[in-house]
This record gives sequence, C-alpha cells and structure tokens, in this order.
Amino acid sequence: MTKLIALVDGSIYSHSVCEHAAWIAARTAASVELLHVIGRRETASAPGDLSGNLRLGARTALLEELSKLDEQRGKLAQKRGRAILEDAEAALRQAGKPAGPGEVTTRLRIGDLVEAVAEVEADADLVVIGKRGEAADFARLHLGSNLERVARSSRKPLFVAARAFKPIGRVLIAYDGGTSAMKAVDSVARSPLFAGLDCRLVTVGSESEEARRRLADAASTLKAGGHAVETELLHGHPETAIARKVEEAGIDLLVMGAYGHSRIRSLIIGSTTAEMLRSCRIPVMLYR
Repeated sequence: MTKLIALVDGSIYSHSVCEHAAWIAARTAASVELLHVIGRRETASAPGDLSGNLRLGARTALLEELSKLDEQRGKLAQKRGRAILEDAEAALRQAGKPAGPGEVTTRLRIGDLVEAVAEVEADADLVVIGKRGEAADFARLHLGSNLERVARSSRKPLFVAARAFKPIGRVLIAYDGGTSAMKAVDSVARSPLFAGLDCRLVTVGSESEEARRRLADAASTLKAGGHAVETELLHGHPETAIARKVEEAGIDLLVMGAYGHSRIRSLIIGSTTAEMLRSCRIPVMLYR
C-alpha cells in the first residue's frame, strides 16, 4: 500500500477517520491525502426567482445583492473547507502520522463527492470514510448517504471508520466464498496492515462438507501469509450471527466483501454488508 485517501467533512466522524488513517499509514508506510468536497448546493445561487413583479430598478438592485450574497457564501464554504482540512491534518499528525515531504497532502474540491473520489482514487490503494456524516447525531440507525454512494461507486477497498478510534488487535473476516470475499482473504494474507493481528475467519450457513472445504481453503491462504488463523462455521442469519460473534470475541475490525456472489452489484450494496455497517460499532473494511 502506497497511498490512501481520507474523506473528511467536519463531522464528529472526521477525527476518527484521521486516527484510523494514521494507524493504517503507520503500518503500511503509505502517504495520506485528505480530501474535502464542497457540494454544489453549498455554493449555488439562491433557489427560485425572488425578483417577482418588482420594478426594473428594484429588481436589478435585488439581483445584484443576491449575487453578492452567493459570492460571499461560496467564499465562506471554501474558507470552511480549508479549515476542515487544516484541522484534519493536525489530527492526523497528532495521531502519529510522522511529518515528512509528500506524506500528508490536502485537497479541496467543489462538486459531487462521488465524482471527486473517482478522480482522485485512481492512484490510491484505499479510501477511508466515516460511517456517517454531519447529520450523524440525527441518523443513528441509518448509514450516511455519502457512504452508500461511495461504497457503490468506488473501485478501491473501503475502510469505514466507526465513531471513535480504538487500537485494533483482533480482526474478523466474514467469508462467503464470493469473489469480493476471496479478495478480502487474499489482501489480509498479503498486506502488512494485518501483520501480527489476531485473525479469525468465519462463514455462516448449514453444516456441510462444501462449507467446511471453502473455509479450509480460505484459512490455507491466510496461513500461507503467516497468520495463525482460527476458523468457525456459524449458524443462523449472517447479519445476526456475525454481529453476535463480533461482540462475543471482542473484535476490533470486521473485514468482508462488499457484495455476496449473488448480489446485483451495480445496484445495491450486499444486504448483509449494509446491515453490518449499520449495526456494528467497529470499523469495517470492504473489498469489491
């Protein structure tokens, strides 16, 4: 891993994003680019035609005043965006990302978040984003809309930060045999990010020779990468069984594929994945 993108928006989750990005960078020696995107609505003109049936002179004066207000609003949005990036960089360095040329950069964009991420992620290995955004305290049972949009569109692995950072020592890999889950296993086996961590591998389903074989094959890949992995076949619905295991085993990071092998990938995040993001209070690493 050489570079990661950390998305910051000034929400309570932004500090956690920075701390997790610092943790990842410290383990992989990756550089970090902090990205803040100002939505078009934050700099757009005032909605509607407010001139009404005013006389020409009054209408012209009003439109001029509205134009000035729009310009001021745009400047304030950019000033706020730069302040968010400055605070994020300070938090990143405070969390342990060492100073050095090229190690931490900031980027301010105006436009659509998904389009901005698509542009900057081309030379990155990972995108870090908070589970929720600036409306976090008002949407406790919902995923942030930006997270859902980025999760659907990004082509890179996605690290979804929880509300607060805590040291990561135990990792649980949820494995269903799908392509994205196999990528997750392969990445854990190869990446220095997971070196030395307590690694556990689970699958959910009925007891069968096929299920045990798939679990053993995935475990072999992890062992080849130097991991002393524990495996377990869980029973029940994936959403509840995995969440229960996360709590019982004191897991610090959940790793899984973004989609099951039977999901309509271009339309939705896999239902199990979305439920895990909603219910788990720990960070989640998603692979496509």
